[in-house]
Amino acid sequence: MKGTLVSTRFLMVCLSKMTVTHLHFFLHETLGGKNPVAVVVAQANISSLPFGTLYAIDDILNIGLEDNSEVIGNAQGLALMVGGNTTTGVMYVDFGFTKGKFKGSSISLFSRNPITNTEREVVVVGGRGKFRIAKGFALLKTYFLNATTVIVDFNVTVIHTDPILETQFSWIVWLCTALLE
Repeated sequence: MKGTLVSTRFLMVCLSKMTVTHLHFFLHETLGGKNPVAVVVAQANISSLPFGTLYAIDDILNIGLEDNSEVIGNAQGLALMVGGNTTTGVMYVDFGFTKGKFKGSSISLFSRNPITNTEREVVVVGGRGKFRIAKGFALLKTYFLNATTVIVDFNVTVIHTDPILETQFSWIVWLCTALLE
């Protein structure tokens, strides 16, 4: 019983050192034209299907749905088309923020992404800057999709440490992270 009480108190201390942040933005992706932000870098030569196609991306993050809304960052990474149905991708993308209170910080996603589903969920696996030791999820909703343009609404919930507290209590943050995994 005493061990459980100590563990519970320690977990409460851990959670008090963590911050929950909610983010909302729109990802704008252009696949063709003069300035594409997603390009094929490798493709399997075994079929005409997109299975095995690897894309490099440098997508724009906007505050709003419109192309001319304020740009707050970019999403850079890789997406690989997998599965026999070719509508599922696996993505590793770093969402870097260039404006606002999270300027210079980023969150990293590594997740399965069934891209033709209008609504889906992907996982946040890390971060840097104000999002150190980030974990969380993003709810995605596709607003527009055609052969050359994709617009996706991102609602992200991130649990992370406060970088200032982390430097003061690094041993607690290390133990908390180990307990939360």
